[in-house]
Amino acid sequence: MRPANRRRARRLALAFALALVASAPASPQTGSRPAAAPVRIDVKAVAIDAFDARAPERHRVGALDFVGGLDLTSRFREFGGFSALRMLDAERFIALSDRGYWLTGRIVYARGRPSAIADAEMAPMLGPDGRTLRATGWYDTESLAFDDTNRLYVGIERVHRIVRFDFATSGVLARAEPIATPPDLSRLPSNKGIEALAYVPAGQALAGTLIAISERGLDRARNIKAFLIGGPAPGEFSVRRRDDFDVSDCALLPSGDLVLLERRFSWMSGMALRLRRIAAAAIRDGATVDGPILMAADMGSQIDNMEGLGIHRDATGATVLTLISDDNFSFLQRTLLLQFRLVGE
Repeated sequence: MRPANRRRARRLALAFALALVASAPASPQTGSRPAAAPVRIDVKAVAIDAFDARAPERHRVGALDFVGGLDLTSRFREFGGFSALRMLDAERFIALSDRGYWLTGRIVYARGRPSAIADAEMAPMLGPDGRTLRATGWYDTESLAFDDTNRLYVGIERVHRIVRFDFATSGVLARAEPIATPPDLSRLPSNKGIEALAYVPAGQALAGTLIAISERGLDRARNIKAFLIGGPAPGEFSVRRRDDFDVSDCALLPSGDLVLLERRFSWMSGMALRLRRIAAAAIRDGATVDGPILMAADMGSQIDNMEGLGIHRDATGATVLTLISDDNFSFLQRTLLLQFRLVGE
């Protein structure tokens, strides 16, 4: 690793370590005053044209082509900490922060590459009683999925809950509704709980199933615990844990295969990311699943603490993967939005 990349890795390692030490949220809000309406915010975006600083002319990364990226900043105090993202179409997106805030907006493209963020708004996530989700003590919102009726599911890691929002009717003003979850989900480690959600749409074998994967809740074989909630065949399965990577998000390809976003942290080398593909047919109760690596990257590339993954088709029909990073609200880290095109699909 080059000296500059090594220094950046060590800065990120320090920031990540400090975030783990100070990972408790702000004190819960009190009172029953209704939460504020969504706030329009300005987001500054600096384009990232080259993904790998060691070979800026190269765009192919494993089975993906780098489309482009943005380094995002905002003066709004709640901007940052983004731990999940879903694309509503090729431009519009919704993301959530681990402090219980929604971010909505639109990606602006120039010559087919991301160039800006427009129409950005943030709003606190609301609990069942209309107060902010943070006020309920439910915090560390880490995962996000849409179902066929545009209801949103959110995984809350520290309290091992999954809640549902009627996004189609109320947008970001929808209130959380807890859903029933398997008993073993509540026994996951406190800071290694549900980190990834995906909903299987109509027309697929597991249609109606909510797939929930832990960050590092391990089974007896030291593989990562995962759950099939609802649908035709509920149960539990495991994801083969490889090379000390943890799960940070997942999303379904149009084919139905599952893409895992994974990360690994090292004091010496900082963060690494990996995308792994799991065949849809392999996911079933009692299975231990594994699959090929689509791409991997280290601190020599334009990455940070990548935690959110969304998938959509662009105007040409190509499958595009959009990643967003969690900066842990640290000045040593960045909020990055990266896009890749899956080759051959």
